[in-house]
Amino acid sequence: MAEEKAETPADEQGAASGQQRATFEVDDSHAAAFYANFCRVMGTPEELIIDLGLNKQPVGVPSEPIRISQRVIVNFFTAKRLLAALQMAVQRHEATFGVLETDVQKRIVPGARSAGGEG
Repeated sequence: MAEEKAETPADEQGAASGQQRATFEVDDSHAAAFYANFCRVMGTPEELIIDLGLNKQPVGVPSEPIRISQRVIVNFFTAKRLLAALQMAVQRHEATFGVLETDVQKRIVPGARSAGGEG
């Protein structure tokens, strides 16, 4: 994976107020990619602990434990920058593709489950 230049949301806000944008190189050649559809956030007064994993049964109560595959520990300053970056990314996505409904039950089309099994 190649090096790339990255900008933080704080940099974009700084650019709007007349400050120069800071750019830096990121080497993600050793990063491991994984899929997560489950997130648990815990914390201490100094840090946030973010557990990411795969819920194999996203509708209803899982019948087996959700396996946590990654744990990220960040301070609250980094957490706030991460929050801003995620908010910007979701806003851009929703502006392009429409509002994301986070309640799974509201996304299910009535009758879709029974129709899917017929062939």
